[in-house]
Amino acid sequence: MKSIIGIVCLSAGLMAAAELKLGKPLTVKEPVSIEKIYSEPEKFVGKTVAVKGKITEVCQMMGCWMNLVDSASGKSIRIKVNDGEIEFPKNGAGKIAIAEGTLTKIELSKERAIAEAKHEADEMKKQFDPKSVTGPVTRYQIRGTGAVVLD
Repeated sequence: MKSIIGIVCLSAGLMAAAELKLGKPLTVKEPVSIEKIYSEPEKFVGKTVAVKGKITEVCQMMGCWMNLVDSASGKSIRIKVNDGEIEFPKNGAGKIAIAEGTLTKIELSKERAIAEAKHEADEMKKQFDPKSVTGPVTRYQIRGTGAVVLD
């Protein structure tokens, strides 16, 4: 009997280790799809939302942002935090995450969009061509407060 209890406790411990909890605990019961956010963004701007998706990229300098992609639609969204608030795992690409925070709308002039794209390319150690930015950009991202990364 003791060995069965030990196995159950060990299994529960292994399952708990498969989750990495970051920041504040999640409060939204059901994630909204990234596709739904993009289909009606004004409905969600300024509101607390949770999204679930596969991590495609993580800031390699500070871990201050990660991009999640919705498997059904292929749409992605960035989860951004201030440096030092949360550090998303730099080796997180390919893992599933649930992230929560406030949806924000960011409108960038062409010049500002170029500057931000160059900064991101520098962070990711990638080449950047300013001609790839063709005009002003409207972007939606989540100001993250908490996340759970699943293994």
